[in-house]
Amino acid sequence: MALLNFRQREKTTQSPANGALEAFLKGYSIEVMPRTAEKIEDFRQLLAPGTRVYIAHIEGTPIEDMVATAKRVAAEGFPVMPHFPARIIKDRATLADWIARYQGEAGVDQALLLAGGVAKPLGEFHSSMQLMETELFDKAGFRRLHVAGHPEGNRDIDPRGGDAEVMAALRWKQQFSERTDAQMALATQFCFEAKPVIDWVNRLNAEGITLPVHIGIAGPAKLQTLIKFAIACGVGPSLKVLQKRARDVTKLLLPFEPTEILSELAAHKAANPDFGIESVHFFPLGGIKTNANWAIENGGASGTPVSPA
Repeated sequence: MALLNFRQREKTTQSPANGALEAFLKGYSIEVMPRTAEKIEDFRQLLAPGTRVYIAHIEGTPIEDMVATAKRVAAEGFPVMPHFPARIIKDRATLADWIARYQGEAGVDQALLLAGGVAKPLGEFHSSMQLMETELFDKAGFRRLHVAGHPEGNRDIDPRGGDAEVMAALRWKQQFSERTDAQMALATQFCFEAKPVIDWVNRLNAEGITLPVHIGIAGPAKLQTLIKFAIACGVGPSLKVLQKRARDVTKLLLPFEPTEILSELAAHKAANPDFGIESVHFFPLGGIKTNANWAIENGGASGTPVSPA
């Protein structure tokens, strides 16, 4: 199969709203798993050069599969950011081994650190803060560390509701960012409504938390698929956006696209350049190809995929 080449987009007259969305999507990242990455013949067919690719580590996935995926994606020219879920890492030695494998075999120098979705830790770690406290990432020279953010709260951290524990953890991570050489950012859970995100980012700044936000967005997918993932991942108030759409029979069978939330966030960023969202991070719940093509069509790539002449 011939590769699709990225060429410069033709200049067109855009509305201010469309221009804001295109600017907002520049430098977006996308998440894959080893089993979903296997379905993509070559990521260069879909992603602009330099697109950061997160590799999600689900419990039960062998580290060998994770490293092999990282190596393959990196070889195709993309910066790779594997997940390090604290609760599935047995001990310090295991963490050191994972870091060494990723570095030695795939040249990885960035990571997403998170607690992970396992109720009972498999070993001595239960939070991303404990992973950072080992100093193993700093010693290995990792240049970028991302941590999880939750615009609509997290019942796993604050089981009684509210966000007192979440905010305390974020303040700790802010302080850590000031003593590490690595660049840090918050990569968030996906949401479906702009206002709660805007309010949350503004509150972070008011609390002195200035870590850049990489806002999680669910890529285009069937409505039923999104509702299933949203409930499983504990998405909060913005779930009502999907529920409202589900009640409209004229839209029930149409794929849901993130155009509305991204357009609102893009407009807010354009009007408030210092607003804390730095980038968009896509969860391709409807498929990597579908998500990547939507991003290209909405200006999120530096070029348009076309067959070579």
